Amino acid sequence: MRPLRKGAQYRVIRKSGAGQELVELSLSPQAKKKWPLAPQTLTARLISKALNGKVVQILTSMCDPLRYPKSDIVELYSHRREIEHGFREMKQHLLNNELTVRSKKPELVRQERWGVALSYNLLRFMMAQMAYSLKGVEPYQMSFKQSALYLKSQLSLLPGVAPGKIPRIMKEIMAMAPGLVLPERRARHYPIAVKKRPQRYPLRPPSKA
Repeated sequence: MRPLRKGAQYRVIRKSGAGQELVELSLSPQAKKKWPLAPQTLTARLISKALNGKVVQILTSMCDPLRYPKSDIVELYSHRREIEHGFREMKQHLLNNELTVRSKKPELVRQERWGVALSYNLLRFMMAQMAYSLKGVEPYQMSFKQSALYLKSQLSLLPGVAPGKIPRIMKEIMAMAPGLVLPERRARHYPIAVKKRPQRYPLRPPSKA
């Protein structure tokens, strides 16, 4: 799923329902250069939905409207925007806002990056299990910062615990799930935009004439 790019050219093959069209898109020269074996055109489903007075258009490869209802795709897309905040979680909470990693050699940098990705996915897996143990709670509604602090403190104790006690400890971890759910937020709009990068060095003031 992705939003329809402004000015994108496409051909309507047929309408598949209210606010739904099966469309054909041509690959750009840049895409053809990057993927030489890709087909000349792609078939996708274009969904149009009015949200807060603004029409949102979404392209998806899930073309069957019976198997993938329009309402489900629109809801999934809103969840997808929440999941994108995971990049911020990795940078701010796991890496403590560091601009660079500690390693100096390329192979060690790759190893450190893989370690961050693995740690993040393991934390998110545990948070998903905790969210699914509750009713009506999605994984992104769990506080990442508080969940990470709690899970790291609990999991660090497991090496010294007898194997027979691990199931009980895991149940105790799951029992803490209600206390890690974020309060319901008011509706907000986050338009997609490029964030201005901070200057790493002070700027020299213009010289006086």
